[in-house]
Amino acid sequence: MANSNRENLRSLIYYVALLLIFAAGISLILAAGSRSQRKTEAVAVSASGTAPTNSTTPAPANGSSGMGTLYGALRSPISVLLLQIVVIIVVARIFGAVFRRLGQPPVMGEMVAGIALGPSVLGLIFPQAVAFLFPASSMTTLGVLSQIGVVLFMFIVGLELDIQHLREKASTAVMVSHASIIVPFLLGAALALALYSTLAPAGTSFAAFALFMGIAMSITAFPVLARILEDRGMSQSRLGSIALACAAIDDVSAWCLLAFVIAIVKSSGLRGSVLTIALTLGFVAAMLFFIKPQLDSWVEKRLQDQKQARALLAAVLAFVLASAWFTESIGIHALFGGFMAGVVMPPVAGFRDFLKQRVEAFSSAALLPLFFVFTGLRTQISLLDNWWAWLTCLAIILVAITGKLGGSMLMARWTGMSWRDSSALGILMNTRGLVELVVLNIGCDLGILSGRIFVMMVIMALATTFMTAPLLSLVNIRSSALETRAEGSQR
Repeated sequence: MANSNRENLRSLIYYVALLLIFAAGISLILAAGSRSQRKTEAVAVSASGTAPTNSTTPAPANGSSGMGTLYGALRSPISVLLLQIVVIIVVARIFGAVFRRLGQPPVMGEMVAGIALGPSVLGLIFPQAVAFLFPASSMTTLGVLSQIGVVLFMFIVGLELDIQHLREKASTAVMVSHASIIVPFLLGAALALALYSTLAPAGTSFAAFALFMGIAMSITAFPVLARILEDRGMSQSRLGSIALACAAIDDVSAWCLLAFVIAIVKSSGLRGSVLTIALTLGFVAAMLFFIKPQLDSWVEKRLQDQKQARALLAAVLAFVLASAWFTESIGIHALFGGFMAGVVMPPVAGFRDFLKQRVEAFSSAALLPLFFVFTGLRTQISLLDNWWAWLTCLAIILVAITGKLGGSMLMARWTGMSWRDSSALGILMNTRGLVELVVLNIGCDLGILSGRIFVMMVIMALATTFMTAPLLSLVNIRSSALETRAEGSQR
């Protein structure tokens, strides 16, 4: 025991001596360097006659050098971004947990969290907090990171799209999905006639505004719908399978239409739009008929080798970002490239689940909440400052429900489904969620939507998604009650 104590004491003495030698050596080096600097400055002064300035070390103001340095470090771009990410993730998780308890998908809570952190809620209660957390200088970085998160999200959407499943359910799903696009598209374009003169931004053509309103009314949130079906145990049912197929066809059709509208808006003329559309069609054809078969064989070979399988994730991420870069470069949004990259992923056993678990875990937890907050910072509910604005917002919600829910329900009934299943299918197709916010942000970036119409459309997206779970429960309750009455009458 005594020997052990002596060894510890000896080690401590050696350690202290080493520190002293290190400190003495550094002090001597710095002192020598300071003398050399003074000599150099003296030579410069004698040569030029003016004292040199040190632009890298500004004089502290009012003697508060310590606090000034600390505040400067706190407000550096990386510090601001890291603080934003921490606050956004924590608030998003809290809201997601609350909404899960309310019977809503957690993503709905995250969407509301984004609006709560913006000027509509936190900005009204504590505007200094919004100014501190989200200064104008940080918006570019936050927006770029959020867009990367949405690109990865659209990759997951494409990954969940089962083309074989679509072929098996095409006979019923195509009719319902096309009705759920055509009817709300026509109603949205007709609504644009009444809204264009008062709500469209200056310089926006009516064609772009009307086409975009039609697309925004036609969206179905495939990922949110899939989560609702999974939570209710309906994924493997006949109704769930048809709903997933309809939503998938909806997503593909809506994104193709959106690509067409973006090509028209971004191009300088007819020739530019035709070129962009031709490049887009060529990109889709190359992805489906050339790259997809190559990926199938390439992935199968590497999955057999454990060492190469580890590098697959990096290769896939590079492929997703390259696809997004290409579609952005040809005049279509980067999100379309991410979506197509997911669609062409090989259906190798376990491979898609492998990608989904890793990519979705990171993008959903860290990057997508940034997109919700970026959207929330654009959403200023205070812009709806009179009864006319709120009536217009209510009209948009009613048109959205009538076109999407009503069109899907009536077509499903026409194809032979029962009223109960037709109603449930219409309710599910009316789910817009996150995909709608993605589309609305694209419209805002392109200058098609003004601040007021953007707010109204965001409220519409939230309202139509919120009502999905309660209306499904109501349909089940009503159908159960009707079945009980029928059994009682037979007895």
